[in-house]
Amino acid sequence: MAQRIEERIEARLDERTPPGLAAAIGALIGDGTLVAGDKLPTVRALAGHLEVSTNTVSDAWRILQQHGAIETDRRRGTTVRHTRSGGGPGRYWQVPVEPGTIALDLSAGTPDKTLLPPLGPVLQRLHTDVAVTSYVDAPLLPELEEELRRRWPYPPDAITVIDGALDALDRAVTELVHLGDVVVVEDPTFPPLLDMLDAVGARVIGVPLDENGPRLAAVTAAMAADPVALFTQPRAHNPTGVHASRRRTRAIAELVSGSRCVVVEDDHSAGAAGAEVESVGSIVPEKTLHIHSFSKSHGPDLRIAALGGPAPLIGSIVRRRQLGPSWTSRLIQRILLEMLTDPATEELVARAATVYEARRRTFAAHLADHGIDVTPGVGFNMWIPVEDEQRAVVALVAHGIGVAPGRPFRVADTDAQHIRLSIGTLGDDDMARVAATIATAAGAGR
Repeated sequence: MAQRIEERIEARLDERTPPGLAAAIGALIGDGTLVAGDKLPTVRALAGHLEVSTNTVSDAWRILQQHGAIETDRRRGTTVRHTRSGGGPGRYWQVPVEPGTIALDLSAGTPDKTLLPPLGPVLQRLHTDVAVTSYVDAPLLPELEEELRRRWPYPPDAITVIDGALDALDRAVTELVHLGDVVVVEDPTFPPLLDMLDAVGARVIGVPLDENGPRLAAVTAAMAADPVALFTQPRAHNPTGVHASRRRTRAIAELVSGSRCVVVEDDHSAGAAGAEVESVGSIVPEKTLHIHSFSKSHGPDLRIAALGGPAPLIGSIVRRRQLGPSWTSRLIQRILLEMLTDPATEELVARAATVYEARRRTFAAHLADHGIDVTPGVGFNMWIPVEDEQRAVVALVAHGIGVAPGRPFRVADTDAQHIRLSIGTLGDDDMARVAATIATAAGAGR
């Protein structure tokens, strides 16, 4: 039995390194070849079979133990124990400033509360027309589904609602990615996504961006690794603000067509982005899982996002939710439906998007006055180059300005240093001062 396992591991091995070996065993666990309780070869036996050092195998064992995939017992040896568990605080918790500790906190992508549509009038209109539903009612209100389909960037096969964009990303990762699977993400990208992929033991390939989206040559090279998923932010990219062009989106759709790769589009800013979204789903809907969040446009405390994609995939996510939250509050769904079908609310959302766009343009001009160029884009977030990001963060804190360090957003180690700043709550009166202070901090490492 041990010899057969060794041969199977060798057949799955792409590179004879600790991560490569861990990924090969992870793939065998993911496809059911190895199941809980199966005994693995000893370190010495596997090292001899693969012609690698015992340190290589031991390091691979440590990677697998970190992800809860194996366990070692003195009497039973090393056996498979595949569980999906995170490992403590990750990149995400390196980003936000402690609430209330900084005079001007620009570290989180929070919308301006003065630009959010008021809930009071909506609640007053609903107050006499809210029926108490049951556990067995449909998880998605039919009227809301109709409205969501009307707004979708392409005709989705199936659609549901989730408790916000982060919940949708988590559901997508859980459904699509297993230990050892290859996943492609933009580099830089949203830190919680990297934490989620770390938690399931994925092999992450980062692809750089330009002003039109993920660079095509990098995506082409990454597709050679047979990824199970490509995670993108098609507009208002966090942290750069990049807005993917139609031509780039169509080219990526052609690349994934015919592969097993599912494109997960995180449209987290949606109505607040101030630009039309380009979706891979308009070309290959059967390969696209699209997330549309309403937090930044209609209110973070609504905690609601829509998720559309292939019926089998959406159905599997809906069934899995039935073992936990089961559905997103139908009361919240009714509030969202009322807002989406109210012309006054729609006008306020459109006005907010215009204000955010003007703030971004104005602040970029102030930075340019100090010799700092940022990537053209839309949305709240700006990716600002600095000499030393840690020194820049500390220097800005000393001036009462909170920003996020760039490293948690990066997939690959790089000498390039950045800070991420969100202009959602940056007032016009503060822009010139903040830009000048950032310019000074950006050169703090010189």
